[in-house]
Amino acid sequence: MPFGQRGGPAKGPHPIAIVNAQSRTLAKLVRQMKEGCKKDEEAKESTLCGLNPCLKCLQPDILYHLGLSTDTTDFPKVFGDVRFVCMGGTPGRMENFAYYVMQEIGLKINAATKLRNISEAGQRFSLFKVGPVLCASHGMGCPSISILLHELIKMMYHAKCKDPVFIRIGTSGGIGVEPGTVIITSEAIDGRLNPAHEILVHGVSVQHASQLDESLADEIKMCHDPCKDTYEAVIGRTLCAHDFYEGQSRLDGAFCEYTPEMKKTYLEQLQSQEVKNIEMESLAFAALTSRANIRGAVVCVAILNRLNGDQIKTPHEVLSKWEKRPQELVARYIRKSLYYNENDDDSEQPEDETEGAAAGTGAGAGDTQKAPAAEAE
Repeated sequence: MPFGQRGGPAKGPHPIAIVNAQSRTLAKLVRQMKEGCKKDEEAKESTLCGLNPCLKCLQPDILYHLGLSTDTTDFPKVFGDVRFVCMGGTPGRMENFAYYVMQEIGLKINAATKLRNISEAGQRFSLFKVGPVLCASHGMGCPSISILLHELIKMMYHAKCKDPVFIRIGTSGGIGVEPGTVIITSEAIDGRLNPAHEILVHGVSVQHASQLDESLADEIKMCHDPCKDTYEAVIGRTLCAHDFYEGQSRLDGAFCEYTPEMKKTYLEQLQSQEVKNIEMESLAFAALTSRANIRGAVVCVAILNRLNGDQIKTPHEVLSKWEKRPQELVARYIRKSLYYNENDDDSEQPEDETEGAAAGTGAGAGDTQKAPAAEAE
């Protein structure tokens, strides 16, 4: 069913035509991983808007925290094919997601190579590129993710990317939902239930609306299969706190100047306002992506129901399985976006060396490196 259509199945092209189109798309992804974007494939201008007018004057522009610069990296060639930017809290989680999404979109890597952390020189974030998918770690909290977003948005601008989609994948505390439930954010709000991200500029409070793309949330939700998936996926409001303990009304922090009754009243108020979960990054994510005219979504799994307690007592192996649930939905969305009803007129045929291509050594690949002997084994 095409995204956004809620009725019965739509009449589409013949299955063979779909397979052929998907094969052409995969062949194009493989070639771009080998060689980078060709000049005729590069967009003339980025589709992002509302950005700093001084960016055109920065020669070079140094993305300090990513360890990248426009004078040493050909951004249009290396990053010009990026269509999806996925981010999560930890480097390990996003490296694992990069390998997972690589498999889901049909690319391979041989045993002698591994994905390269493109931002290793910056020593702040991790950044892995798998064809049209960029996977980044953002750390914890709005200050950390805002730094990453500023530099990723500038990257998209310099690379002249066309209509990139940004998605945050993570964990959260649920409000009245079963642990393991995936929540897709409809609106990000602060502790006052205000849908805006507040920053201080020259000592003055400035608020930016924390808007997320409603249709994108619906498209990701439609990738959930209630008949096969053993968990529930819901759309709801997300409260973004500025710390893990007092800002989330926890009773288990080093300091606590409120009573259990006060905590219960506050969380129940959130539940009555259709808040489904609490996390720490959605306000900055929503505000910065909407300011740049980027479609954005936040997809998190609830690892506990905060109405029933504060401490996370679920075994690690169960948490690991739950953490993969948002990744599964997002990978399905990416695969559908790349391959469903593809109308690419490119006449290239799929290559047999997809494994070697994903480990490409071409000038534009920029996402793999030789693995150490111990790791290759």
